[in-house]
Amino acid sequence: MFAAYAESFDPENPLAGMSLGDRPAPQPDAGWTTVDVKAAALNHHDVWSLRGVGLPADRLPMTLGCDAAGIDGEGNEVIVHAVISSPDWSGDETLDPKRSLLSEVHQGTFAERVSVPRSNLIPKPVSLSFEEAACLPTAWLTAYRMLFTQGGLKPGDSVLVQGAGGGVATALITLARAAGMRVYATSRSDAKRERALELGAHEAVESGARLPERVDAVMETVGAATWSHSIKSLRPGGTLVVSGTTSGPQPDNTELTRIFFLQLRVQGSTMGTRSELRSLVDMLDVTGARPLIDRVLPLDRARDGFQAMVEGDLFGKVVFTV
Repeated sequence: MFAAYAESFDPENPLAGMSLGDRPAPQPDAGWTTVDVKAAALNHHDVWSLRGVGLPADRLPMTLGCDAAGIDGEGNEVIVHAVISSPDWSGDETLDPKRSLLSEVHQGTFAERVSVPRSNLIPKPVSLSFEEAACLPTAWLTAYRMLFTQGGLKPGDSVLVQGAGGGVATALITLARAAGMRVYATSRSDAKRERALELGAHEAVESGARLPERVDAVMETVGAATWSHSIKSLRPGGTLVVSGTTSGPQPDNTELTRIFFLQLRVQGSTMGTRSELRSLVDMLDVTGARPLIDRVLPLDRARDGFQAMVEGDLFGKVVFTV
């Protein structure tokens, strides 16, 4: 079957290790099934894999991709939950110390077919296209958990989304606005600030700029470059939810004095559970909110999508069709 896969690693030039070509069709284990992939979404995780982060050389070649929507063996339209927990684990899958994402231990979704545990399949509603549904299992599920599970936010609350433009950030803006929150966003780019307003942000300001008010929560995926601004933007007792550090994990100032004096809460967040994915799908089905897709490419042009992500030339998700 045709697939996009990691054949080697190159930390400086990740695309050098990616190949497009034939890979063995999956043979599912007991309790697993196969899904004919109709659409699969690109994530930063896939670029990191090509840099050799989280994927050891002894697992190569590895089909890339965490997210997919397609048709299962019984003809059902489904969404694939990307978190693979250990067989004996119960409860929140994101807390399983042995968990992995598709494309880390098990072959990924950038292929004509993928094998997954049956319990990892979520029904796809008719209201969502395959391309839209493929965006949900990583970036959009991460955003949902950040806002509602870890952030505990509700209608009327205020939230700052740092670094508008990426898949998680655009999901945060869309979901927060759909849930009735006051939404602020930041970006260094004039064009991305304008797009954030189009998505539903009430105000979009330059990175580091002072907000009109201190907010109930900040959604932090950038890391070192925005950490101090995030802390300073919170009201007393507010919450910072962090799920990524794309600019690095070591800020110049950790703002510990502000954190304890203002009784701020710093909450980590990673991916999401199957039940949260179902809730996310239900929310989109009911509200009409939809993932922002930057571009849709056939899988044989995957290299173009990866290049756009490496260069930061995106606003929303890249989706590959199979």
